Amino acid sequence: MYAIVEIAGQQFKVAKDQKLFVHRLQDAEGASVSFDKVLLTDSDGKVNVGTPCIQDATVSAKILNHLKGDKVIVFKKKRRKGYQKQNSHRQCFTRIQIESINA
Repeated sequence: MYAIVEIAGQQFKVAKDQKLFVHRLQDAEGASVSFDKVLLTDSDGKVNVGTPCIQDATVSAKILNHLKGDKVIVFKKKRRKGYQKQNSHRQCFTRIQIESINA
């Protein structure tokens, strides 16, 4: 069984006991969270599609830890003008584990 769920503005295909990285969530480590924007569920070939969300369907997950991603370097340059600008960024992520899918 799997589901397509919207978490922090992005859509993910999730299954039970799957671990994934999502954008930073505000809850503490070890806390349980529930997502109610379930867009699609599939249970042994039986597909249920929401319009846009499935009523009374939830996906529960546990927050494992908060971390930062790899550094992304942004370098801007204009030829023959002497203009160079370097900037960098590290995105904050939350690692979660899917505990159950209730459809």
